[in-house]
Amino acid sequence: MKKTLYTTSIVIAAAFILLFALNRIGSKRTTNEFYTKVQKGQFEISVISAGELLAEKSVDIKGPEIAMGRDIRFFNIKIQDLIPEGTVVKEGDYIATLDRTDLNNSLKDAQDLLTTRQTNLDMKLLDSAVVLNDLRDGIKNQRFIVQEAVMTLHNSKYEPPTTIRQAEIELDKSQRSFEQLQRSYTQILAQNKTDIINQNYWVKKVSRRVKDIEEVLSEFTVKAPAPGMVIYKREWSGNKRKVGSMIDPFDRVVATLPDLTSMLSKTYVNEIDVSKMKIGQNVNITIDAFPKKMYTGTVSFVANVGEKLLNSDDKVFEVQIKVEGSDLALRPSMTTGNKIIVSTVKDAIYIPVECVQAGVDSIPFVYTKKGIKQIVLLGESNEKYVLIEKGLDAGTLLYLNNPENPEKFRLEGKELIQIIKEREKAKNDVAGVYRKKPGRIL
Repeated sequence: MKKTLYTTSIVIAAAFILLFALNRIGSKRTTNEFYTKVQKGQFEISVISAGELLAEKSVDIKGPEIAMGRDIRFFNIKIQDLIPEGTVVKEGDYIATLDRTDLNNSLKDAQDLLTTRQTNLDMKLLDSAVVLNDLRDGIKNQRFIVQEAVMTLHNSKYEPPTTIRQAEIELDKSQRSFEQLQRSYTQILAQNKTDIINQNYWVKKVSRRVKDIEEVLSEFTVKAPAPGMVIYKREWSGNKRKVGSMIDPFDRVVATLPDLTSMLSKTYVNEIDVSKMKIGQNVNITIDAFPKKMYTGTVSFVANVGEKLLNSDDKVFEVQIKVEGSDLALRPSMTTGNKIIVSTVKDAIYIPVECVQAGVDSIPFVYTKKGIKQIVLLGESNEKYVLIEKGLDAGTLLYLNNPENPEKFRLEGKELIQIIKEREKAKNDVAGVYRKKPGRIL
């Protein structure tokens, strides 16, 4: 019995010791999470933005081109069939089929018109041959009549004057008829030549139209101009072209063949951060598809003019980042996370942004573990920390959140209030002048 009581006492004591240890550990963890130290060291000022990959260079896969001189007009050609995005193709491989319906109808109309024009030309040639042949026979016969009249006049020289006069009149009439037939032949020949030239012109014109339409229709089966991986064309709206999408003569791109050895990350930054962007700044890049990999890059392009993205009223500025190195696992349109390093400050004093509080007067302050409500002069910030220009020393313990009784904390750093207000006023004045500049997009 005593042994049992002894064992029970040991178990209870061990349980109390365990509970005490857990309580101490929990208290320590709570304290560590509630406070943080003012840090000193190298501080990176950065801008974080999401983006997407695109190839720096690519070959466009285009639909049919309307060449100069072609009597063809078409708009909004539907993509009837398109191979899956990501397909690796060789030069000359099949890519897409475009809807031929409208142009097939145009081809049929042109072919019917060509048949009509060719028939008219053939009939004109036949009619001209018959008419001109009759005229030539008439002229030949009239020439014989003139010769007979000449012989009659010659043989009547010993006849009475009346007979001679009659022979002269018949010769004159036959000669005038012969001349009229010759003039008529010349006129009809010229007219027929003109008509035939016109008919030939229309036959050639319509024939050329038929040939042009047939050549364009042959391009409605789109093939790869080079080897590569097929990536769908992204339109201005942000949507990708697919089966059912439209192309037109001014934007004939069906898809693209990107150069996967040289990639860019395209992102957009707001109008506040764009002033910090400069070409050549270093960037740390993450890819959502490969969360364990980290890539580096440099800013290669910063837009001078802002734009509004679809379904957004905010103006943003395009920034392109050149991805260093080559990784064939990267694909266009993959989502990226971009940490653009704006600048680096050595021996900086900084704290987590959660520590900073502000009252109705917008004067920033922090709560220290020593019971002080310390006003601070803030500098630049990144996604987690903010620089402290004045008001704190490294190692000071701060509250991460509001303490339980903030009214008991002693206010210090009042001398910084005027500096903060003057700095804020100067910033607002500069912003006001900046907004008034003509032509400036904000």
